[in-house]
Amino acid sequence: MSTRYALLLDVDGPIASPESRRVRPEITDALTRLSQAGTPLVFNTGRSDAFISQTVLPGLTVGSEGAPIHAICEKGASWFTLTSSRESELHVDESLVLPEALRSEIRDLTGEFADFMFFDETKRAMISVEQNTDVRNELYQRVQAGFDQKAAEAVERHGLSDRVRLDPTIISTDIEDSRVGKDLGADRALELLRADGLDPADYVWRTVGDSRTDYAMADRLHELGLTVAHVDVRPSDGIPEGRPYEVLTYEGLLHDDAGLAFLEELLASLGQPGQ
Repeated sequence: MSTRYALLLDVDGPIASPESRRVRPEITDALTRLSQAGTPLVFNTGRSDAFISQTVLPGLTVGSEGAPIHAICEKGASWFTLTSSRESELHVDESLVLPEALRSEIRDLTGEFADFMFFDETKRAMISVEQNTDVRNELYQRVQAGFDQKAAEAVERHGLSDRVRLDPTIISTDIEDSRVGKDLGADRALELLRADGLDPADYVWRTVGDSRTDYAMADRLHELGLTVAHVDVRPSDGIPEGRPYEVLTYEGLLHDDAGLAFLEELLASLGQPGQ
């Protein structure tokens, strides 16, 4: 019997280019064919449902006999399903939504840095700012440190330091409830698959990401006794030592180049070579 795989996918990096913020057609095609071949796909991302709907899902289809495709957004704070008739109802965990007063202050603060970043109005629970696409990443990261300091001071002024944390990435800063994370997203993913009538233990799992925080996906699945390996498409961020599962990398390939290589390799192992 051939191996059955299930995928838990970060979006920025392995699926969408951090530079263009777009998904290349070859990746969309590979994801569609994996679903049609019976591979459950779950996006586990800090991105909003709007970004997934507008950037990742166009061109991605699941047939009536295909495996499910789920989107866990804002690191577990919201989620929805892609079906043969397109998207299902969006669910939001209201306990993870940050106060509007803090959101308003961070929106105003972002205006002081408007030459370098923008406020993401599509987030429903967390608060995020993101690098302008016409700004060099090295410049953005230098300015980002100043923004993060002022944002942390705002969190403290609102008396939220015990509940809220800042999570800077290479192109953004997320201000979020401390309970969200890629491990919470993994838990949501398993709940959704069980609701589909699938047993997560029937699959060999591959988690895919571009930062050290993405290892929390594989950590959680391994902790629950599932068979998993992690695909790191940006190992220069640092591979944590002592992980009890295999870590896969693609030498000479970065971000969505490595993500595409992984997807095509997986298709080939299922007897469906890339087109």
